[in-house]
Amino acid sequence: MPDYDSKSRFNHLNCQMNTGTENSIQDSDETMEQILESLNNTPVGKVLKKIASLPEIRKDKVIDVRQQLTDGKYNLNERLDIALDKVLEDLTT
Repeated sequence: MPDYDSKSRFNHLNCQMNTGTENSIQDSDETMEQILESLNNTPVGKVLKKIASLPEIRKDKVIDVRQQLTDGKYNLNERLDIALDKVLEDLTT
């Protein structure tokens, strides 16, 4: 009885499938690059770029504000208005 290798029997099918997959990946990469390039020129893209450039969260400030909120010493409405004004100003300039 001859040796039978099941892997070699279907090897040509694997090669065909891999080629299709590689082409599909390259096509999707090119498409994604085009989307990202066009996104950078839109208002939404510009906002996302600004958001990405914002500094990391300052944990000490977060902890301080949480404590003030717990103690009832933080005027949330007033501070929220100020913060919103600053964000809108930064986004429009």
